[in-house]
Amino acid sequence: MRTFIQNGRVIDPSCRIDAGLNLLLEDGKISCLTTENLDADEIIDASGLVVCPGFIDMHAHEDPVINGVRYADEQKANLACLLRMGVTSCLAGNCGDNFEDPSAFLDQVDREGCFVNVSMLAGYTWFRERISKADRYSPAAPEERKAILSAISEALNHGCAGISFGLEYVPGMDREELERAAHLCSSSGKLIAAHIRACAEGSLAAAAEVLEAGKKESIPVEISHIGSMAGYGQMREFLDLVDSYRTFGVDAGCDCYPYAAFSTTIGSAPYDDLESIHCSYEDIELCEGIYRGQRCNKAIFEQERAEHPDYLTVGHVMKEEEIRMAYCHPNVTVGSDCFLSEGNGHPRAAGSFPRFLSRYRKECGISLSEALYRITTLPAQRLGWKKKGTLRPGADADLVLFDPEQICDRSSFQEPTLPPAGIEAVFLSGELAVRNGVIVNGHLGKSIRM
Repeated sequence: MRTFIQNGRVIDPSCRIDAGLNLLLEDGKISCLTTENLDADEIIDASGLVVCPGFIDMHAHEDPVINGVRYADEQKANLACLLRMGVTSCLAGNCGDNFEDPSAFLDQVDREGCFVNVSMLAGYTWFRERISKADRYSPAAPEERKAILSAISEALNHGCAGISFGLEYVPGMDREELERAAHLCSSSGKLIAAHIRACAEGSLAAAAEVLEAGKKESIPVEISHIGSMAGYGQMREFLDLVDSYRTFGVDAGCDCYPYAAFSTTIGSAPYDDLESIHCSYEDIELCEGIYRGQRCNKAIFEQERAEHPDYLTVGHVMKEEEIRMAYCHPNVTVGSDCFLSEGNGHPRAAGSFPRFLSRYRKECGISLSEALYRITTLPAQRLGWKKKGTLRPGADADLVLFDPEQICDRSSFQEPTLPPAGIEAVFLSGELAVRNGVIVNGHLGKSIRM
């Protein structure tokens, strides 16, 4: 199958290309960029559109798998929302969470296909909860820790890209447990990604804990969703801290979603102490149940926390200027933190990348080429994906065609799964996956094993 895309504005940040070129896709790969017109099975006119590599989400969550069946609603699934906003590859299994064994998830993707290409992290909490008798507030016993590490080692050998931690969600996990797990990545150079132990005033010490593990083991570190960790007035110091570890040779990166509100379940540990997360009852919006769309009061909060601890909420607490400060830093990329419950949740799942391109890049004075570098080439380089995040001949033909004047997010806290405007087409492996915001093939995604 030969597809020829002509008359577009081709932006390839990996090669510093921003030019009027044509693009030939052949057998799932980029065949060539040219000024000539070539014959093909399908010719697409991209006049007025940017043609660029597919977006890469550094912080995603896979969809649930129940009795062997993956949730795959084309309107409501996490990974479907990613595809409609131009994401072609993602790093899932973040915050220590998996929905099933991550190796089995990768196997299922290869058997059945998926909305997007998926790389998986082994979620430490997922393995801990299945092996240890300790609750989230207690340390795991020594023999249990050995069993956890053995199981995670198997997942890494099966192709997982590294290990994720949700330290704020598991207060009983101590530093020794973190470092022993991080050591599993030392021989392979696989990364650790962390939802750190504390936010706001505690974020600096919490970040240093994870960065020290990366320094000690000489492994890459990804600090997750820094807006929700340091977006309360600590962002400048937080970014300086991460940069200081980079001067020591630590391959440290950060991701951030472009919203001044976090999301988590109402029964999660961060809500144990509202004051520590700068949160009042009125800041918390329910995303599910009879109070969906309403802000809490003390009675509602306590009732839903006791009766429906898995209900998703949104906390409207971070500062917009802190999110802008994060995106002004050249080493911060976008992570959607997509996490929906049957279509309920935070609009970041369906709007993060268009919102970054339409709003935050302009507010931060970032060129379109630089913004695209942050969401294509930079994450691909961090993950060692040489065939993605680029339009070089021989690269995977994952790409996005969008109108730079029209692209914007349309999802909202009331309608969190609305697809964005301005994305005309998304291709995976040279085949059309999305046309004008509608999924036409949701089975093109493959596993990315490390």
